[in-house]
Amino acid sequence: MNNKLFVANKPLFISSNQFLGRIKRKYKTKKAGFSGTLDPFAKGCLIIAFGQYTKLFQFLKKTPKRYKATLFLGAYSETLDIEKISNIDIPSKFEFDEVKKVVESFKGKITQIPPKYSAKKIDGIRAYDLARKGENVDIKKIEVEIFDIKITNYSHPFLSFEAEVSEGTYIRSLGRDIAEKLGIDGALTYLERLNEGKFVYENEKPLNPLEYLDLDKNEYLGDKENLLLGRKLSIKDFKIQKKGKYVVEFKNYFAIIEINEKVKYLLNKVELCL
Repeated sequence: MNNKLFVANKPLFISSNQFLGRIKRKYKTKKAGFSGTLDPFAKGCLIIAFGQYTKLFQFLKKTPKRYKATLFLGAYSETLDIEKISNIDIPSKFEFDEVKKVVESFKGKITQIPPKYSAKKIDGIRAYDLARKGENVDIKKIEVEIFDIKITNYSHPFLSFEAEVSEGTYIRSLGRDIAEKLGIDGALTYLERLNEGKFVYENEKPLNPLEYLDLDKNEYLGDKENLLLGRKLSIKDFKIQKKGKYVVEFKNYFAIIEINEKVKYLLNKVELCL
C-alpha cells in the first residue's frame, strides 16, 4: 500500500525517529513520517503516514490530546523527566485536597515555558541540541489550554494524573509547574499519550484520511479533468465559494484547496487508498 494513515503505539525508551525506522522496515516502505514527537521515555499514540499521506499532517484534526502521567514529587531533573534526575528531596506528604486544588488550578488557558530539552526551535536550532552542548537556552512562554485535568492516584511521592490539552502543550512542563505550585521540584517518571483528537491506537488499522481532516468539504462542479491534471480553477465552479480551506473529492482522489481571491492548490491530487 503506497498511501497509508494509521496510529502506532510507540514503546518506552526509544526515540520517535528510531521507532519510525522500525515501522518502515516492518512495512518495507521508504517514504514515511510521523506527527507529534514523543519523548524517548514516553509511550503511546503516534500518528504515522506513508506515501502521499505524509503531506496531510498539517491538515489533520489532532486536538484535544489526552495524556496520563506520573509526577515524582521532590525529584529534580534538567529534562523534567527520569532521564536526568540529579537530586531527590522528598517532601512531607501533602493533604490530598491541597494537591487536588493545585492540580485543578491549571484547568483553562495557561502560559508555560517549554522544556529546554525539547524539539522547540530557537533561531532554527532544536532546543535540545543547544542544551546538550551546554549553551544558553532562552525559550519564550507559550499559551496553551488544559481542557481537563484530574488526579488518578496519589501514593506519595508519586502523583498520577490525566490531562486533556491543546496542541503544543508540554506535559513535562505541566508536571514541573504543578510541583512548583506545591513549593517543590518535580519530574515525570511516566508519560503516555492516549489519543490525539479521534486518533487512537487500534492495532495499526488503516484510516480513511477524509474522516480526520480538519477541513470542510467542498464540491467542484466543473470538469473533473481539471482537478486530475492540476489545471487552474475558477471560484465560480465550486459549490461553496466562501473564503477558506477545503477538501474536494473526485473519482478515487481528493485535493486540498484554498479559496481566497483565487483558487490555490494546497495539495493536489492525492490518491485515496483504503
